[in-house]
Amino acid sequence: MKISIKNISGTNQGELETKFEVVENGKGTQAVHDAVTAYRAAQRSGTACTKTVGDVQGSNKKPWKQKGTGRARAGSLRSPLWAGGGVVFGPKPRDFSKKISKSTKQLALRKALSERLKLGDVIVVDDLKLASHKTKDFVKVMSALELKGTTLVISNSEENKNLTLAARNIENVALTTGESLNTYDVLRPDKLVFTKSAFEQVEARLNKE
Repeated sequence: MKISIKNISGTNQGELETKFEVVENGKGTQAVHDAVTAYRAAQRSGTACTKTVGDVQGSNKKPWKQKGTGRARAGSLRSPLWAGGGVVFGPKPRDFSKKISKSTKQLALRKALSERLKLGDVIVVDDLKLASHKTKDFVKVMSALELKGTTLVISNSEENKNLTLAARNIENVALTTGESLNTYDVLRPDKLVFTKSAFEQVEARLNKE
């Protein structure tokens, strides 16, 4: 599959041939589902915690005698039936993370990127080095590339810091690197903008055995 390369002015600079195997038909759909489920599960903090009867502060003294008062039997102020008492089967800290194999992760990323390429949602730019860190400079680039809606910019971690500073205050624009790009990142935005070096970095990841 061939992708056209543009510069920051939106002018075509040639074509780039993809160096990874594009996933066809329904293959990889389950892998994408597993990868996204695992990613979202890993974002959960799992810190919700309630106190059981054993955790609630209070004495073990019986509030009143067992018989003769006309009231219901009560054995402890810490009972779940009482205000301020313990919670029955309440949440406790837990780990929500799910494990998936490296091959499944790779297939999921390849499938997701293949689908976005087919839909024409991927833009490759030869370079995204900005002269300054001003937000208006990156807004001009977005206008030239005709970017609307949510956008994910994938650059090389070694590229200049002006891009990060110029793009971080723009609504619906997120940044990541070719090294950390995952399946959820690929599926979430309306458009994916790769620098040429970042795209090659992702290709190298997808070609690893």
